[in-house]
Amino acid sequence: MSIRLRLAPCLALLAVPAAQAGTLVVAIADAAGQPLADAVALLEPASGRLPVKPLADVEISQAKRRFQPRVTLITTGTKVNFPNFDTVRHHVYSFSAAKTFELKLYAGVPAAPVTFDKPGIAVLGCNIHDRMAAWVVVADTPFAARSGADGLARLPDVPAGDYRLTVWHPGLPAATPAAPVALTVGAGDTRHSARLPVSAEP
Repeated sequence: MSIRLRLAPCLALLAVPAAQAGTLVVAIADAAGQPLADAVALLEPASGRLPVKPLADVEISQAKRRFQPRVTLITTGTKVNFPNFDTVRHHVYSFSAAKTFELKLYAGVPAAPVTFDKPGIAVLGCNIHDRMAAWVVVADTPFAARSGADGLARLPDVPAGDYRLTVWHPGLPAATPAAPVALTVGAGDTRHSARLPVSAEP
């Protein structure tokens, strides 16, 4: 399956023995308790950090005057292409601290991809079509996952230990993550529930 169309649900890149690792399942709900899609769970060690590698072949396309996908989860250093499949030109930009760039009016595929070299959240827009919006979450950890329609974000092969879990959704104020939560991942399965003060459609 191509990453450019549908990112793998989890960015876990480290191989660890099954006996020393577990799966963390984060059930994310909105303010009404309904499953929340397009939320992102970021898991970091309680101390130190883990190495990450850039992803390959990531695309955020424009079609029918919308960004696809709406939320893209990548690791630091990943290059992203922005193909335009519309019959009109777009002017894609981000003024976010995580990444500032502009792709001025263009059709087709820009000559070079954009490298997201800092962790954080980049908000994308189009200078021509104000209703177009998308988000790029740049993770500085190999353990990150985006929730599906069922509201579940699955992080497999997490080494047993103490971590900080941060959950984010574009409906949060100023697109900022919720406060980190301390949790322990065991050698088996660990389940955590998070309810965010947002509606299912931000």
